[in-house]
Amino acid sequence: MSKYKVGGSQGLYQPESDDLVLANKLGLINPDEMNEAELFLLEKLYEEVLLKHFSPKLIQVADIKTWHRKWLGNIYDWAGEERSVNMSKGDFHFSAAAQIPRLLKEFEQDYLNKFTPCCEFNEDQLIEAIAVIHIEFILIHPFREGNGRLSRLLADVMALQAEFQPLDYSCWDQDKETYFTAIQAGMSMNYQPMIDLVRRAVEAN
Repeated sequence: MSKYKVGGSQGLYQPESDDLVLANKLGLINPDEMNEAELFLLEKLYEEVLLKHFSPKLIQVADIKTWHRKWLGNIYDWAGEERSVNMSKGDFHFSAAAQIPRLLKEFEQDYLNKFTPCCEFNEDQLIEAIAVIHIEFILIHPFREGNGRLSRLLADVMALQAEFQPLDYSCWDQDKETYFTAIQAGMSMNYQPMIDLVRRAVEAN
């Protein structure tokens, strides 16, 4: 959480956490304990979305907000709500909070409606679809926390729609600089670096 620069009222941290843990319903102050809690609930979300209630349908922004709320609703008051604070990572600024409603509407119209559902996509089509949607979602960064992990769930849903396996993201985690460079390239709609990374993650299975 400290990897981001945050302003505004939603930048509140849990008392006694040394500004390392966001204000939360559980009263957790240890980052490791918070990570464990979020991971446990993320596993539950994966089970529900990919196994219990998987649907090869058009994915909408409302679906993504529902996933976020189901995942983090027991931890944060703002789960499922659009980010209302500006965020940056180093010198890289994500979309301004005031622009998020408009950007999410365009994201749904221009990308989700075009690339989902992914039924009958071949491998190249799937890889391009995941890469483009991943870039556009991350650049918007619509939520206060959990955007990266939720974007991976979105990619895995798309993969299952095309009857592929969920992606293996270990290559991304092992080379975070290349991943971040691919995100930056996407700002100018150069999706090729991310396409290359998605291909590695798809073919690693």
